[in-house]
Amino acid sequence: MIKIENLSVRVQDKQILKNINLTIADGENICILGQNGCGKTTLLKAIAGLITYEGKISIDNVDIQTLKRKDLAKKLSMMSQFTNVAFDYSVYETVMMGRYSQLKSKSLFPTVNSEDRKIVEDALKLSDLYELSNRSINSLSGGQQQRVFLAKNLAQNPDILLLDEPNNHLDLKNQIELINYLREWSKSKNKNVIGVFHDLPLALSLTDQVIFMKEGQIVKQGLFTDIATKSLLEEVFEVQLLDFYQKQSDYFKHIRD
Repeated sequence: MIKIENLSVRVQDKQILKNINLTIADGENICILGQNGCGKTTLLKAIAGLITYEGKISIDNVDIQTLKRKDLAKKLSMMSQFTNVAFDYSVYETVMMGRYSQLKSKSLFPTVNSEDRKIVEDALKLSDLYELSNRSINSLSGGQQQRVFLAKNLAQNPDILLLDEPNNHLDLKNQIELINYLREWSKSKNKNVIGVFHDLPLALSLTDQVIFMKEGQIVKQGLFTDIATKSLLEEVFEVQLLDFYQKQSDYFKHIRD
């Protein structure tokens, strides 16, 4: 379980997050929705322990600030929409890095066993990268690199997977396969996926549980079918987008004024 209490983030003189309170049960997927600059990515970074914040974030009743980075990495993993490639590793080597936090050896160069190799191979296959295992990561397209870093996160086998625009650079086929896999992965293993999305239909194909954010605060949270109204969507996104979606998807036709 993830519990966030009175979370606030300030960068210099700007308040990015304001008094966020949120509880996410095991196995529950959440999509965070809102305009650019509303604090979605900052919220993910705070949960991942990557930025300084006020308040408290706990995983299974343990304050994440008391955990070492490697111990926190055993519990959660975050995939950013922008990932720099620092070294010219192969695809296989890059994905294998996801296993580091799970390796039992305490030495600087821990031993990789057959189970680790199988987990990496499975992640490569699920990400449709197995045939590219020996390719240099710098020789790949942006979409292929995105799938490599997804496979790296999957190989880490965290309890909580944080995704910041995971469909960035992916074509439609790989977007659909990604969402289908994440939904099945979280359901079958009782894990959490917390994702930032701009595409409403894509977000809702992963989960009905949503958080609407605006100006660093949670405006509304819950089941999309329970909380979504025309006025809420127009308040959060500041545009009359509902008519557009209602023409495309039955999912939006029920939304009341």
